[in-house]
Amino acid sequence: MSSSHPFNVLIAGGGVAGLEAALALRELAGDSVITTMLAPEAEFVYRPLRVLEPFAGPKTDHYSLAEITDDIGVVLKRDAFKWLDAPQHKVHTESGEQISYDALLLAMGARLRPRFRHALTIDDRKLDEQLHGLIQDLESGYIHSLAFIAPQPMPWPLPLYELALLTARRAYEMNATVAITIVTPKYAPLAVLGSAVSEAVQGALASFGIEVIAGTHAETPEQGKVSLYPQGGTLNVDRVVALPELFGPSTPGVRDHADHGFIAIDAHCRVIGLEKVFAAGDATNFAVKYGGIAAQQADVAAECIAQLAGVAIEPRQFKPEVHGMLLGGAKPLYFSAHITGAHGSSSVVEDHAIWGSGAKIAAKSLAPYLELHGRMPTFLSAAQA
Repeated sequence: MSSSHPFNVLIAGGGVAGLEAALALRELAGDSVITTMLAPEAEFVYRPLRVLEPFAGPKTDHYSLAEITDDIGVVLKRDAFKWLDAPQHKVHTESGEQISYDALLLAMGARLRPRFRHALTIDDRKLDEQLHGLIQDLESGYIHSLAFIAPQPMPWPLPLYELALLTARRAYEMNATVAITIVTPKYAPLAVLGSAVSEAVQGALASFGIEVIAGTHAETPEQGKVSLYPQGGTLNVDRVVALPELFGPSTPGVRDHADHGFIAIDAHCRVIGLEKVFAAGDATNFAVKYGGIAAQQADVAAECIAQLAGVAIEPRQFKPEVHGMLLGGAKPLYFSAHITGAHGSSSVVEDHAIWGSGAKIAAKSLAPYLELHGRMPTFLSAAQA
């Protein structure tokens, strides 16, 4: 690659996938690439720990994108992606700017929509605010029954189980009696990760008296009622808490979208039908939406981009492996699983970290970066002490 024409990489998105890709490219390609990050947000938020905030947990850690990008030598543009002109290798932004690229990574995440009309649809950007009144009513004895429900297709369901567990714990601590039911269209909790993980999660829920109605679709025809399909029947509860339905960014300029507007990618995270365009994270059509998966996709894409930039490397294919942590039980539950087809295989469950630092987001480059620079989230730092 001629020094007079550096290889320009554009990353659209400043979340897990975007930061992981930027760090991976720095490690793989060094000065062979100039990386620009396009992101409307000023901060990177460690989202998986937001479930703790409504229960007097520590505030979720926020990190300045400007500080991180400056530290790792990435140019940050505070703007939003508008549309892609793939033939011209340009991205148009909401402010009207045009940014040229030699390789592009789309990592804008998914869009959230409420699926159930008569339910509180959780949004982790304002979870503390959303659940404040519910928890107060629980503590005051006004709530005696709760249903936690999920749509189909499901987003990553772990927060639903964590919120149910944390709610049950709070009720126990306040000597309040509350019946909690989870309704999931999957045949078991976290079934995609295999039987070992699913049984461990089921056991954690059962230990707090939480009932799981699996393989069942829910509807909320009116306030306080959950209709169950296909077996029939209705749950009558005081409150209903639901996961949102996820939709892809419906990226203008991407010719072939998968269902719900997600970006279709191949085994190397290349966008189907486009040259030198990659995608990673919740914006893609991979079924499991999870921070660790986003990071793995970003690593795969980064290897392909580094090869395009002239680095002697043989890019790997995306072979998803989930490393996760369930909060809310008596103590954190750690699990790992390879995802093969619709179900996990070689799944492992322990009560201690079984990978790397045990960070909630298992990212090869991002997790060590946060830890090395004293930016490990508060809860995880305390848990590892």
